Amino acid sequence: MRVLITGGAGFIGSHVTRALAAAGHDVSVLDCLHPAAHQPGSDVREVHGVPVRRGDLRDRDTVESALAGVDAVVHQAAMVGMGVDLADLPAYVGNNDLATAVLLAGMARLRVPRLVLAGSMVVYGEGAYACADHGPVRPAPRELADLAVGQFEPRCPHCASLLDPGTVDEDARLDPRSVYAATKLAQEHLTAAWARESGSAAVALRYHNVYGPGMPRDTPYSGVAAIFRSALERGEAPQVYEDGRQRRDFVHVTDVAAANVAALASLDARPPGLRAYNVASGEPRTVADMAATLAAAMDGLAPVVTGAFRAGDVRHVVACPRRARDELGFTAQVPFAAGLAEFATAPLRA
Repeated sequence: MRVLITGGAGFIGSHVTRALAAAGHDVSVLDCLHPAAHQPGSDVREVHGVPVRRGDLRDRDTVESALAGVDAVVHQAAMVGMGVDLADLPAYVGNNDLATAVLLAGMARLRVPRLVLAGSMVVYGEGAYACADHGPVRPAPRELADLAVGQFEPRCPHCASLLDPGTVDEDARLDPRSVYAATKLAQEHLTAAWARESGSAAVALRYHNVYGPGMPRDTPYSGVAAIFRSALERGEAPQVYEDGRQRRDFVHVTDVAAANVAALASLDARPPGLRAYNVASGEPRTVADMAATLAAAMDGLAPVVTGAFRAGDVRHVVACPRRARDELGFTAQVPFAAGLAEFATAPLRA
């Protein structure tokens, strides 16, 4: 299959490029080399032997030229992370939503009927919770006043009791709680509309916390694993926000690439429309666990739990990976400790 990978020179995209080429696909890459993911002034010419076409997805001519003769698109390009502040809002909307709209319009005009979208678990907002008295509930966003005094756990909206966190599946209500999250959900909505109206098949892979070789180093757009590793390399202790007990699912980037291969292979047998899948390890860990495991692997200073917080963060997001296993045949293979031991010395992106 002839496959265009947008953002194929980025952290996750480069692993997807390698995996799809290894699976026998004829792969091409379009990437704007955004400075949030690439060193300013970098000029990446190829990724794992695949030539990189540099161009902006917001430009119709660039997109249609890249789409010529393509059978499917694997759309990895996006501006990611929490960012700096609300001044980033136009950049997130432009790079994520406008770019996706231009891509989908081009796919409709050129009749490219298959799409794999790099989604994110941030579309869920908070994960799944239950109250002992009221059963499954959806907590409101955490109050800044509570966070300031160290009350980090969400409370029941009916009785204010502390909640028990559970696993979130793909049918959970979507409730983005940051600018980045809002743009990722908008990408899914735009893709669903394109798929319905064009009679095309699409998959959204909701990545959980991805880590691995090639992550960008310590920037406001990096994942927490890279931020912790950068601190350890400087001889500093990782700074863990809140009380460190917030739960996440850390999934290795090679597993994410394998999920993309499986998703692409599924498209020909799909009816028109969009189907979402969690891409996760299925083994939740706390952020403090991750920091401690990485520090031990690097023989570095023990993490420091700071009590600091960010207003856009959520407390617990833990995935149920059952749908991806049952429908895509995808199960993550890289164990947590082994993955972080490799990550401790793996090359990172400047």
